[in-house]
Amino acid sequence: MALEDLGNRRGAAMVGMIGTLALVAGCQSARSPTAAAPDHRGPLIVAPTACADFTVTIYFDSGSANIGHGGEALLAAAGSRTKGCWVTGVKVRGLADAPGGHDANLALSKRRAETVTRALQRHGFTQVEFQVTAVGDAPVEGPGGDIHLLRRRVDVDIHLGAR
Repeated sequence: MALEDLGNRRGAAMVGMIGTLALVAGCQSARSPTAAAPDHRGPLIVAPTACADFTVTIYFDSGSANIGHGGEALLAAAGSRTKGCWVTGVKVRGLADAPGGHDANLALSKRRAETVTRALQRHGFTQVEFQVTAVGDAPVEGPGGDIHLLRRRVDVDIHLGAR
């Protein structure tokens, strides 16, 4: 074998090795999207639980127990928000302003609570146990302990659980 042939073979082998090394190095430096992602067990941002309890407040005109269009829209949205959840209970609490007689205010707050309960049933709350109360013009504290000034309303506490 001539020296020239041996040199060509070694040169070809070197070129082949360099090509193979380049190919391997190229494969190692190319990263898939999952290889570049940090190793973590869950999402960085946690969305609130879809089936969490919530409260809806429906306001009324003075002396009225009629639900306006805005109130109907809120009750419809409440019905939509419970889709896919188990409604474990609904508390409906009617209130009235202080002006006027105590008995009249108690009766008005009861009519408001009953009106909202019927509207909830129209908006899909049919297989639900309602706890309906009327407090009239008696002082009522909010969740933070504050006294609410606008009392022409019905507070609806909707309790949910996941299915």
